[in-house]
Amino acid sequence: MQTRVLRQRDIKRILSVIGRDVMMDRLISELHDGFAALGRGEFAEAPPRTGFVRGGDIPGVIEFMPYRVPGVGVTMKTVSYSPHNYPRFRLPTIVGTMSRLDDDSGSLTALADAGVITAMRTGAVAAVASRLLARSDSATLTLIGAGAQAVTQAHALSRVLPIERILVSDTDPGHAASFADRIAFLGLPVKVTDPAEAAAAADVLSTVTSVPSGKGPVLPAEPRLPHLHVNAIGADEPGKTELPKTLLDDAFICVDHPGQARAEGEYQQLPDRELGPSLAALCAAPDTAADHRDSLSVLDSTGSAFADHIAFDVLLGFADELGLGRKDAIGSTPEDVLDPYSLPW
Repeated sequence: MQTRVLRQRDIKRILSVIGRDVMMDRLISELHDGFAALGRGEFAEAPPRTGFVRGGDIPGVIEFMPYRVPGVGVTMKTVSYSPHNYPRFRLPTIVGTMSRLDDDSGSLTALADAGVITAMRTGAVAAVASRLLARSDSATLTLIGAGAQAVTQAHALSRVLPIERILVSDTDPGHAASFADRIAFLGLPVKVTDPAEAAAAADVLSTVTSVPSGKGPVLPAEPRLPHLHVNAIGADEPGKTELPKTLLDDAFICVDHPGQARAEGEYQQLPDRELGPSLAALCAAPDTAADHRDSLSVLDSTGSAFADHIAFDVLLGFADELGLGRKDAIGSTPEDVLDPYSLPW
């Protein structure tokens, strides 16, 4: 069986020809519909991700995120979070690979870099939650953290809310200063400020930081607007949290992956509190979310292999439309299946 390989040039062509707005809109739509189906019990929840924590001088995690649709296929994302990648190697903080296996044979059918699609699906998940929980007139977006993930947060949220300005704060002045140029395609004014001022004015706020384990929070609990909606995106390993506990104590909290929230999300700070509803449950019953639009709400997001599976479907669908992807015989198929050495030339 041949494997379709999407190269960097293929993903670039999708972004150029289809357009990032169309691609983001499709992701938001498909993720909302997929989470709603998950909430109705039409799909199974993804298993919690697993992997390795790397300490020492080059900290980070390397994780494995599988999702299976019986009779269709298995998506496997291998992803690493390495906060020192940029200063040490000039590589993105998040590096990964997405693969698709045939469910019947286990053969590798598709392979692609996971960097762009992970960043876009993370923004799209925040957009799904914000459209449910934020006020529909939300005009001020605050981003705590101005790295790569902040770009797709701004992009996705601007597709579902009438954002008029963006406030940004980052511990790296260079990242904050360059952010306006990186999102110039949105045509929105950007102000660089401190976390307290940025949080106080926000209608919607996303935390997308590389704060080390045990070093949060990254913003104060007060002052804030009473209807603030927060997308807590950066808590992705044990010990790493971004939000003040006092803010969480006052908030309605939903989670994108119930099986990961207590181990890796902001719920690490709330061991005695009952887990809030899943994003899937809110998508399936949006009226329950509407009740919280005028009060403090939080999406506790740790990342979902279910969302990765949907996002990979979207990417492969656009590749189909444009006829992209080189097919190669990556898997070994011996001429005699009983003799592993009998590989054809």
